[in-house]
Amino acid sequence: QVQLVESGGGLVQAGGSLRLSCAASGRSSNTCRLGWFRQAPGKEREFVAAISWSGRNTAYADSVKGRFTISRDNAKNTVYLQMNSLKPEDTAVYYCAASPTYSGTSYYTDKAMYDYWGQGTQVTVSS
Repeated sequence: QVQLVESGGGLVQAGGSLRLSCAASGRSSNTCRLGWFRQAPGKEREFVAAISWSGRNTAYADSVKGRFTISRDNAKNTVYLQMNSLKPEDTAVYYCAASPTYSGTSYYTDKAMYDYWGQGTQVTVSS
C-alpha cells in the first residue's frame, strides 16, 4: 500500500505560479513511478506530467510543456509540480498517482496504469 497526500493548491491570478507537493508513505512508496493528473468539472481526468523512479525521465502533456516542471526528492518520498505562467484553463483538481516499480527509468502517462491516488488539491486560476 502507498498513501499519497497532495498540498500546495490554491487561488492564483493568470500568469502566476504555484508549486504542488505530494508526499508518499507506506510500503514501496520509495520505489514508485509518480505522476500528476488533473480533472476539471465535467471533464475526464487527464495526464499532466510523469517522472520515473530515478527522476531522470519525465513526460509532459502538450498543454503544459514549457510551463510545468515535475521533480522528485526520493530522500523525502515527495514529488513536486512547479506550475508557472498559469492560465484559467489550468483550473482543476490536481491528483498525484503512484505505481510501484523495479524500473528506474520508466514512467506512465496512462492513468489506468497507476495503482494509488491521492485525494487531490484544488487549483483555481482567475483571469
